[in-house]
Order: sequence, then C-alpha cells, then structure tokens
Amino acid sequence: MRKKKRKNNIRYSVLVIVFALFLFALMIGRLIQLSISVEVDDTNLKELASKRTTKTDTIKAKRGTIYSSDGDVLAQNVTSYKLIAYLSASRTTDKNKPQHVVDKELTAESLGPILGMEKDEVLKYLNKKNVYQTEFGNKGRSLTELQKNQIEKLNLPGLGYIESYKRYYPKGSFLSYTLGYALTNSDDNDITGKMGLELYYDHILKGEDGYITYQKDLKGYKIAGTKEYRKEATQGKDIYLTIDSNVQFFIEQALTNAKTNYGYEWFTMVVMDAKTGKIIGMSSNPTFDPNTRENITNYLDLNVAYPYEPGSTMKTFTYMAALENGVYHGSETYDSGVYTTTDGTVIGDWNRNGWGNISFDRGYALSSNVGVINLIKRHMNSAMLRNYFRRLGFGKKTGISLPNESTGKLGFKYETEIYNAGFGQGITTTPLQNVQALSPLTNDGVLMKPYIVEKIVDPDTNEVVFKGKKKTGERVASTETVQKMIELMTETVNGIGNTGSGFRIESGQLVGKTGTAQIADTDGGGYLSGKEDIISSFSGIYPKDHPEIIIYASVKRPRDGSQKGLSTAVKDVVSNIAKYYGESVDYTTTTDNVTNYKLPSFVNQDVESSVSSLSNHGISNQVVLGKGNKVIKQYPSKGTNVTNKDRVFLLTNDLELEVPDFTSYSSKDAEALLKLLSVKAKVNGVGYVVGQSVAPGTKIVDGLEITLELSPKFGDSS
Repeated sequence: MRKKKRKNNIRYSVLVIVFALFLFALMIGRLIQLSISVEVDDTNLKELASKRTTKTDTIKAKRGTIYSSDGDVLAQNVTSYKLIAYLSASRTTDKNKPQHVVDKELTAESLGPILGMEKDEVLKYLNKKNVYQTEFGNKGRSLTELQKNQIEKLNLPGLGYIESYKRYYPKGSFLSYTLGYALTNSDDNDITGKMGLELYYDHILKGEDGYITYQKDLKGYKIAGTKEYRKEATQGKDIYLTIDSNVQFFIEQALTNAKTNYGYEWFTMVVMDAKTGKIIGMSSNPTFDPNTRENITNYLDLNVAYPYEPGSTMKTFTYMAALENGVYHGSETYDSGVYTTTDGTVIGDWNRNGWGNISFDRGYALSSNVGVINLIKRHMNSAMLRNYFRRLGFGKKTGISLPNESTGKLGFKYETEIYNAGFGQGITTTPLQNVQALSPLTNDGVLMKPYIVEKIVDPDTNEVVFKGKKKTGERVASTETVQKMIELMTETVNGIGNTGSGFRIESGQLVGKTGTAQIADTDGGGYLSGKEDIISSFSGIYPKDHPEIIIYASVKRPRDGSQKGLSTAVKDVVSNIAKYYGESVDYTTTTDNVTNYKLPSFVNQDVESSVSSLSNHGISNQVVLGKGNKVIKQYPSKGTNVTNKDRVFLLTNDLELEVPDFTSYSSKDAEALLKLLSVKAKVNGVGYVVGQSVAPGTKIVDGLEITLELSPKFGDSS
C-alpha cells in the first residue's frame, strides 16, 4: 500500500510539472505572437500604444460671415466666455496669491449685476460642497468680451474662463427670419445652423476643423523634440446676400410702424429687383432677435414656408391666362353683384349690389369675383387655369436657397373650386411665388427666378467660389399681354373709386392689384366671417414705365379689417426706395423716352472707346474716374440692364485719384461710387447728396473717410 501510494504521488508530480511546462510554453508562444503580430484580437497593437502616448488637439474652423450686398455684417463669429469659479482650497499653494474663491459673499455680490443674477442665486453655485469648481448656468455662459473685462477689473480670486465662439448678429432682429440663427454645441463648441440661411448653408459656413497630433508625457504635455502632425483648419466660406441694407431697413421700419399705428396678427413684405430676380429686401413681423431668440413665436419664414390663400391678387394671373389663350375681350360685359353656381353656392362681389352691367376691364379694376366667374365660365376651363398657374411657378418651389420652402397647392376640380381658384380662394401660395409670377410683366413676358445669394467667397484666398446670377424661365406672356396687364393695373391703382386707389402715389408710377382673402375655418370648415378674419394683400410694380422693383405685401387680421396699414406701409417703402434710387416721388416719364442697354464689360478697354460705346447706346450719364487711359473697374457690372437715367462709373488706371463732387448723386449711386474708390464713408439720410465733408478735388489716400449728407429732394436740406 505504501509503495502504491508513492507511485501515485510521483505520477501526480509529473502531471503537475508537465502541465506547468505546457502553460509556460503557451506563455512563450503568446509572447512570440505578440512580438511579431501587427494585430491581435482585431486590435492594432502599434496604434493602441500610440494612443496611450499621443494627444490630438482640434483646431477649430472659423464659421463664415454673412454680409448684405452693400457689405454690412449680418452674422459673424465672436469670442465668448464661460465663467468658472474654483472652490477647492487645494488649488492655492501661496496664501498671498489665492487661486480659489475666498470671500463668497463679496464674489456673489460683485458678480450678480454683471451676470444679471441675484446675489443669492450666485451663492447657490458658490456654496456647493465637495466640488473642485463650479459654473453659473446659462447666465454664466456666452459672456462677451465686455463682461469678461468687467469681471477681471473686480480682481476677485478663483475665477477663470473657458474661451469659445458664438454666433452674433450685429443688427439684432434685422432680417431675422431670413438669416435664422446658429448655436454653439456645449459638447464640442461647434456652431451649427438651426434655421434660415444659417441652416441651409451650414455645410458651407461651417468649414472643416483641423488637428495637431503630438507625443505627450505623463502630464499630457508635448515631449520636446518629438514630431508633430498638423492639419490646418479650412475656414468656412463667407456669403454675400442680394439684400440691400437700406431697402431692408425701409421694409422693417414700415412693418413696425404699421404694427404700432394700425395693428395686425402678422405682416409680410418682399421686394425683388424687377430685372434680375434679386431679393433686395424681405421681412415679416412679429420678428425676433437671433442673439437671444426670446421673442420667437414661429420657426417658419412666412415669406417662404407658410402658404396661404392669396385672394384677389390672383385675378392678375387669371386675366393673363385668358389673354395668353386668346379668349379675353376686355369690353365684353356681364352682370355684377352675385352669382349662384350649379351646386347652389352663392358667390358675391365685395359690393353685393354690384355695379350693374360692366366690362371685364372694369371688373378687374373693381376686383369683381363675379367677373372672374363669367370669364372662366364663358371662355376657360380648369386645365387652362391650372396649367397657366403652374407655368408662372405656383404649385412648386421657386428654388430659392432658403430652407423649408413650400410648394403651396393648386387643388381645384369642381365648378365652385375652379371659380374660387380664379380669385385666389381654395388654393395657397407664398409671397415669394407671387413676386416671381409678376416678373413676366417687368421682363417682356419672361419669367424671372428669385435668388438671394450674390456670391460665396473663400476668405483665405478671396476666390469667388459661387456667383449668383439672373435665371430666366420660359416666356409665359406676349408683349401684348404685358402691356394690357400694366394698363389694367394702372387703372386699378390710379383710377377713381377703384380697389387699389388707396395705394396711389403722386407720380402714378406704382401699379398693382389688391387682394382680400377670407381665413379658412380649420375647425368647422368653410370660412370665418369676422370683420378682421381676412388676409389683405397687394402685388405691385414700380415704376411702371421702367420697372425697378416688384413688391408683394400681405397682412393677416388687420385691425378693423382696414387696408390702411397695408397701403401706408407699401407707399412708405416705395417712396423711400424712390428717394434712395435718386428719383422724386412725383417722377413722371413715358416708355418712349427711356433707353435700355445691357452693359458689356469695359474692364481693360480704352476709356475713350468705352465712353463712345455708352454714348452710342444712349447712355450719356457716364462718370470717368481719374485721368488714366484704361478702365480697371466699372459700376454697374457686366450684364446689368441700365437706362439713360442711370449713371455708369468707369474707374481708370490713374494712381492720383481725387474725391469727386457727389452733389446731386442719389444715395445708391454715391455708395456705389465710394465702394468703387475704396473710400470709407458715413451716409446720413436718403435721397440726394446735398453736402460732403471732404472737398471735391482732394487727393484720395489710404484711410480717407467721407461723410455725405443727403436730403429726400435735391436742393432741400431741411
């Protein structure tokens, strides 16, 4: 038994030794594998080791700036700061130079007014237990340079800052719904567009972050003498809009005044360059400040993303459809007042008693619904109407570079629906679609697509990576149709007792069509019947003899159902634009004495031949800057349509340029000339230049600044 037990012990010992040797062999094998393998268990060992000894810091790309067409900054990046308070006494190594908050009462009392917080609210953050540091909530974030400087002047120990960037809108609520806004993400300090142009062009404005990778020591610092790998950030592109800051100001001022004096639920206005499709101003009210977003009540741009029933402004396009299909006879008559459809629906004119037996021409000026019904019933059908509306761009997006653009809807099939569509009920459109649809009347029948981006520029190279340009659609109206519609619109506004007479200006050059649409009852069906339950609108052209702008304005629930606020706002904007362009409001002309010319490029051409070319085309109002023999810059630019009433500036290769005499220049011409000369200026007022701070003939040098005084009417400086 004893011998057998000894044998078993020997066998057990041998097994243990063999097993130990086996494990040792496995370890050696694994070590060899780890030594010669690039990857183990799908892990790159070299990469893993590198990550443990290297550090990568992000180089943030700067978000691009958004400018108006005249160079005003509308959206930009600014440095912001987050306030930190260090509470742990362990941070202080020298009691004479404390690095933590020592006197919490004094700190709270001093910080409160700067942060916009009560003392007790600040103390709640400072009295936190067992924390190394604390922040101060939303009011301690996004601090400006000014606030930071105010805090630093307090000389309070234990305060620090984390620097980041935020989006800033220098003009506050100016163009707010078009610009939208962008916010800084708290996680990575990225600025991301959330609305408007900031959202639509986020990928263009954002740029691309860079990085720097280097070897680090145990404390995270770069090891001296080691290589670093660096990729520079690609800065975001700058965007220049077609928006003219002056025109935008006129619009916003008019909408604000209408709110104060007349009242409404909302008010929209779009102004488009009649010849190019550039949107030079657009706004809606109520508005909001993108810097705070406190007053924002709606996240949709009413001019682009909120379709509604337009009302009688659609009669313009119904009449155009009849004209283009050869079925319109303006002297043909009908009985006005009311009309009963075959399904028993009673549709009436706004004057239920009517005006007796009148012509279709007269019916347009009086905005007669029954006139439209008779026109459609006798000569048209739903396909004819729908097809022409679609050719004008209704029922589809204009393609403007703004988010959430709506198509509206053209859903009409049955008799009553067709009649309603003819005068703008039961269908929906956007203000932007309406200015587009009017563009054939200012371009001899050719549809003009609206656009809002003038150019996109790489700030690192100044290269123009995108340039907006005029986009023409199909020809949708004949010259005869255009002339007839301008005639009808002129009578509507300037004729006595017509629906648009409240929009008349002294010159008679503002023409258009009014509209009033009932607001649909979303609960009970049908339409609301309250006096204020309407959307009033106006679509117009100015000046009719040589169109420069197309304007569309609409107001929901005007106080007492009055059009007074709408007409006052439209006339104010048109009058201010006229003064800005250097035209008197009592301007009169005829198409017979207006010369139109599409400018070629004069750059690098002889001055003498350029001047001769302009004169030969009837453009005699030319200004040559300097005594050089070659043109190096021009205004307006190549491809712009000008008339014999416009100034054309030719900048020569003269190195000794002098300050010109700005007297009698319009504010628009004066600003264009100053920009051409690269001279800084302050312009006071609108209209014509009546005084300048630097005398004509003064040599232009770097840093020269000029102040121009303007008056609405030249020679009247009151």
